[in-house]
This record gives sequence, C-alpha cells and structure tokens, in this order.
Amino acid sequence: MGLNCGIVGLPNVGKSTLFNALTKTMAAEMANYPFCTIEPNKGMSAVRDSRLKALASTAGSQNVVFSQVEFVDIAGLVRGASGGEGLGNKFLGHIREVDAIMHVLRCFEDSDVSHVHQVVDPISDAEVVEMELIMADIDSVKRRLPNLEKAIKSGKEDKGKLVVLEEILKTLESGQPARSAIGSVDPEELKQLQLLSSKPVMYVCNVEDTNVVGGNALSALVSKMAEARGSKCCYLSAKLETDVLSIDDEEERRTFLAEIGMEEPGIDVAVRNMYALLDLITFFTVGPKEARAWPIKRNTKADKAAGVIHTDFEKGFIKAETTSFQDYVQYGGESGCREAGKMRFEGRDYVVQDGDVIHFRVNK
Repeated sequence: MGLNCGIVGLPNVGKSTLFNALTKTMAAEMANYPFCTIEPNKGMSAVRDSRLKALASTAGSQNVVFSQVEFVDIAGLVRGASGGEGLGNKFLGHIREVDAIMHVLRCFEDSDVSHVHQVVDPISDAEVVEMELIMADIDSVKRRLPNLEKAIKSGKEDKGKLVVLEEILKTLESGQPARSAIGSVDPEELKQLQLLSSKPVMYVCNVEDTNVVGGNALSALVSKMAEARGSKCCYLSAKLETDVLSIDDEEERRTFLAEIGMEEPGIDVAVRNMYALLDLITFFTVGPKEARAWPIKRNTKADKAAGVIHTDFEKGFIKAETTSFQDYVQYGGESGCREAGKMRFEGRDYVVQDGDVIHFRVNK
C-alpha cells in the first residue's frame, strides 16, 4: 500500500532542505531564490517504528524492513497560482496526484534568506496556499456542474450527486476547504471528486536550531491554527535535520541529539504524523530472515491485509495466526506465545489491530 505526500509551501520556506533530510538524499537543488524547484523531486522515507526492531531482536531476524512513505517536493506556490501565476498550473497538477499534504511554513527570522512577501508570517503564508487550493476547486466544481445537470436531465446521473456538488461549492465559496464539508457530505463521494482542498494537511514549522525542542512564538500560532482546522502540526529545523543525518555513526548521532534535548530526529516524528494523518496502522510479519512492517488503513479485515503482501494471499486466504506485539515480545516469540495460549487463529472477517504480528495461512 503506497502513501504519497506532497511537500508544499511558498518559495524559500525550506521545502527542498526538508525533502533532502526526509529522503536522506541531496536530490533537490537548494538555492535562495523562488522557483528553485520546478519539476517535482520524489524520494522514499522510512516510517521508523521502534516495535519492529524489538520484534526482530526477539525472533533473531536478519533484516528489518520499515514501512515507507513517498515524498514529492513540489514547486513553491505564489498568490494567484489558481489563475496561472508563477508555476501555478504545474503546482496544482502535481498536488492533485498526492494523497496528503505536508505544508512547510517558515517560522524563523534570517535576513540572508529572502521571503517572497518580505515579512515572516506563517499564518498568512498558510492562508495564501489554502486559498489558492480553494479557488482552484471552485473553478473545478463550477466546470462540472453544467455537465452533471445535463446528465441528470437525461437520466444518466442521480440528482443526489448535484446536491453533493452544490453543498461542496457552498463550503468552498464560504472560504472553507472542501474537507470541511465532511459531515454533510459522504467522505467517499468527496474523495472521488479529487479536489485539492479535500486532502488532509499537516503543517511543519521550520524553526531555528535553538527552537527545535520547545518551538517559538510563530510555531505556537501555527499549532493553534492547526488545532482549529483539525489538522496536525509539528516543528523542526530542516537545516539541523540535514546536519544530524550527516553523522554516520548511530551512537554518535544519538549523543548529538541528546545534547540538544531531542530523543529522535524531528523528521521521524513528522513521517509518523503523516502516517497517522491518513489513519494508517501497522501489522508485522516476523521470521528468521526478515521482520517487516506493513501499512494498512484502520479497520482493514484480515484477508485484505494479506492482499497487501501479495494479491494471491487474499485470494487463497485460510486463516491468520495472530499475536499482539506486546505478547510476542513478552513470551519470546511465536513458540512462546503458542505455549502461553497467546496465539489466536482469526478468519477473513477479523479486523486487524495496530501492532498485530501475523502469519497468514493460504492456499497455494
């Protein structure tokens, strides 16, 4: 199951620096001028889950394979993008293809790094981007309405679709993103419309190195805004994250983080937040060769979870030998759990829980 996140924001807020840290590459060019990124860079980042290493240690697994998230570094947006300003058309086209949005906001002062609006105001920056997405969606909905009305008159479409579209348009024209219509509109119907402002958003505050632990006054404002919008928020220093990743020795890296008061890199927290934003959970498969994390949507049934590993597993599903993460570690692995009566045999309708360790039995 792929997870695809677009990194967006105004020019020069640190998007490409953050992308490089997330993907542990230098694939994105970094420069102090707008539109440095034109074509989107893509890269993968691991969803670091400490449970997986504990499982691998218990089972003596040779390799550990984390879940992964694909990140897309999208060109910086400017006011008027919905009307084609700057690289607006490219920006909107690229963002339409992602599952979720990581919105980077500048929360640091630096006279050496220009700001496209000459003033550091993350709330205003966030509103610029969101309003451009809303304006693009209004245009999209209005263009769909005439064709839908014709289809309803000819009996090809149900009138209920028009009611949904009109409700969404009402929400957008009030200055609210399409995702705000959830409650009056079925989430699946909204998803099918592929509107830009319907995508879940997490705000990432790019702060100074000295503010990575407690944030600053600007990031506090963003956190309050995110809470009001039902979004997630985290803060980090994109530059510091790059410095942390330049330390090859893992023990030395942990020492460095401890000295600045951090338990783990900020990007690991950001990736996990994106994972949670899409309501994903993790189940594990564990063996002597490999311990592996698998991402699935919450409330996924056992046969569908098996299909994430291989489509043939879903078709040939017989049962799922299931243990919780806690029991697997506590009782020393599969055999210990079986002896302690902690191994369960679940059918295809079992709803997989976060942290389940599963061995699927299938017809081959």
